[in-house]
Amino acid sequence: MPSLNFENAKQEFRDYYNENYDLLDGAMNSFVTLVNSLIRNSSDITISKIEGRVKERNECVKKFSRKYRATLEAEGHEYQIIDHISDLIGVRVVCLYEDDIEKIKELLCAHFEVVDITDKIAQIESTENYFGYKGLHLDLKLNEQRRTLPEYSKFVDFGFEIQIRTIIQDSWSVLDHKIKYKKSIPNSLKRRINSLAALFEVADREFREIRNATEAILQAEDLTQEQIAKETDLVQVGEATSKTKAYILNAFSFLKIANHFFPGFDFEPHKVDGFTEEIVSLKKGITRGKFNFYLRENIATVKKYKEFFENKNTGETLNPYTMIRHCLYLGDKEAFSNLLSSHVMEAFKEWLVDNG
Repeated sequence: MPSLNFENAKQEFRDYYNENYDLLDGAMNSFVTLVNSLIRNSSDITISKIEGRVKERNECVKKFSRKYRATLEAEGHEYQIIDHISDLIGVRVVCLYEDDIEKIKELLCAHFEVVDITDKIAQIESTENYFGYKGLHLDLKLNEQRRTLPEYSKFVDFGFEIQIRTIIQDSWSVLDHKIKYKKSIPNSLKRRINSLAALFEVADREFREIRNATEAILQAEDLTQEQIAKETDLVQVGEATSKTKAYILNAFSFLKIANHFFPGFDFEPHKVDGFTEEIVSLKKGITRGKFNFYLRENIATVKKYKEFFENKNTGETLNPYTMIRHCLYLGDKEAFSNLLSSHVMEAFKEWLVDNG
């Protein structure tokens, strides 16, 4: 019941918290699962982590006392603490890049009822000399459609706060909270903290720009299947023509060629980078035409071996990376012998005796 008696309000909130904690925890887990599902199903957003928590009881009371109590009592407004703790249930989404934040916001606003939005990014960036925590906070509730679903029936009265931030912003928030006595330290230390915050902001921007530049390079790799085919036709086994020497295999051309032979497979960038480096280190100067030649000439044989291998070894498979290794080995056994382990190579050789 609303009142101006803080001790009564505090006890009332503690009783509510204790009686409803299991329900609050269940709601939190349900909201985390729902948010996770919505974002993971969005193909163009990469998430570092999604986590949730029910705010500690005493922290709720402290927050109310710090932010609301004095004003409410001065104005004679009766209160209940629970009405002023919008982040009793909290969810945090940590993404990779700053522009993912807006995408996540639009996605969540389309699937939840929006109660309030606090844009700490805009607040910081609207100033010219202030640096600090940046993140987007949304106060949300289940929308009308989900409130009718049985699995959410127990949680229809609960709202939650969701914080959306990048890995860099999340790191700053964690470290910033560990700095003690920030209001009392000398200005020289405050200046150093601001300098660090500015560096974090630069890092966030630079990672985004590096990603954009890398994607631009990939798009600029003007490599059609017709062009690859022409370069491949120029390739003679064991030598490269002057026309193909200019087009040394790199991660971008590897991806273009590999996607042609294995459509739908998710070639992860860091694996492509490392695998391409391994290939180039084993055969110096290998061109994209030569690489495509090895795959084109040997993929049929390797597919037959894959079928044999998987029939013989229940539950095991040859993924595209492994199939490419076998194709390259067939193309140049001397150069690419190290692409296969001795056990794998011997099994392949044995099969080739009867099927090669």
